[in-house]
Amino acid sequence: MRIITGKARGLQLTVPKTYDVRPTADRVKESVFNIIGSKIIGARVLDLFAGTGNLGLESWSRGASAVTFIDESKESLRLVRSNIAKCRAEEDCTVLKGSAPSVAERLAVSCELFDIAFCDPPYNKGWVQQIVELLGRRPFLQDGGYLVVERSAHDELGALPAGCELVRSQRYGETIVDFIKWNIFEK
Repeated sequence: MRIITGKARGLQLTVPKTYDVRPTADRVKESVFNIIGSKIIGARVLDLFAGTGNLGLESWSRGASAVTFIDESKESLRLVRSNIAKCRAEEDCTVLKGSAPSVAERLAVSCELFDIAFCDPPYNKGWVQQIVELLGRRPFLQDGGYLVVERSAHDELGALPAGCELVRSQRYGETIVDFIKWNIFEK
């Protein structure tokens, strides 16, 4: 697993020794960032299920101004911190321990909003639906921000709350990536 482009281009990230974490495949990651394009430049990014920090660090490498990583696994948090140090990105990164929905809600309550949030949780556990529901109830995105969801083809996205618009959905084998735009003024 590597950083594809930007200021940390080609850097190999530390990966887990077990299969508890499922990092986004490089081909899927490259496609996601091609779709996001220049929206990443200067963006405040939230990596909800950080795992290794793969998506957040790719964002940072491509020009995101700040990245916040959330995970509840001590091993994942160790990997994220190690990979942040490898990239020399400590100044622009924050690592928070806890359940992604709880921490995202806490950030929303304190008016800490993001331009792009990545939701790449363990598949088929109901996490995607929890995060989408939370966005409708307690928005953690700026108006016009994007929630990028990676899910199994067997995991339904479900109904989107008011203010959420599915603008694109891409399938990569058994993986689906959804791009959900948050439009607070269209509620």
